[in-house]
Formats: sequence, structure tokens, C-alpha cells
Amino acid sequence: QVQLVESGGGLVQAGGSLRLSCVASGNIFSIATMGWYRQAPGKQRELVAAISGGGSLTKYADSVKGRFTISRENAKKMVYLQMNSLKPEDTAVYYCNLGRSLSGGVSRYDYWGQGTQVTVSS
Repeated sequence: QVQLVESGGGLVQAGGSLRLSCVASGNIFSIATMGWYRQAPGKQRELVAAISGGGSLTKYADSVKGRFTISRENAKKMVYLQMNSLKPEDTAVYYCNLGRSLSGGVSRYDYWGQGTQVTVSS
């Protein structure tokens, strides 16, 4: 059984930074693609960034390229999302996912955390 717990969300002014963390339980973390998704009110959940099991491959949404960085520590079963130069349009609930592909496709595993709110004020 896999459980994911996110932390690090909060309220920040435009131009500021936040670092999201996600800790996983279970035995498949090191082989699983991990991703950060977000969902703003009235919008569909979208892929923000994803990283392969070994950490060598990453993918970012065009809207966050150059501002966000995804990373992972397999020994700690942690995945991070460093968010810099935040904009009001980054406001959303951010979710950690284990198992979807780098492009967000559903795969054998598909586990979600409970989400953490990020609010960027203008």
C-alpha cells in the first residue's frame, strides 16, 4: 500500500518562492515516476512536473519551465517541487502522484496525496 503526504504549501507574494515536499510509504517509490499536479478552482487537474524513478528524466509544463524544479531523494522516499518567481496564476491545490508517466498518462500505479494549497497574492 502506498501513501503520499504533501507539505510546504502556503501563502506567498508574487515573485516569492515555496518548496513543496511529498513523502511516500511503500516499496515501489524508487522505481516509480513521481509527479506534481495542480488544480485551480473551476479547472482540470494538470501536470506541473514529473521525474523518472532514477531521477534522470524530468518533464515540465510550459507554464512553469525555468521557474519550477522537481527533484527526488529515493533513500528518503521524498520528492520535491521548488517553485520560484511565483505568479498569481500558480494558485492551486498541488498534488503529489506516484505512478503516472512523465507525460501524465495512467499506468500500472496511480496514487495521490491529499494535496496542499498554494496561494500567490498579487
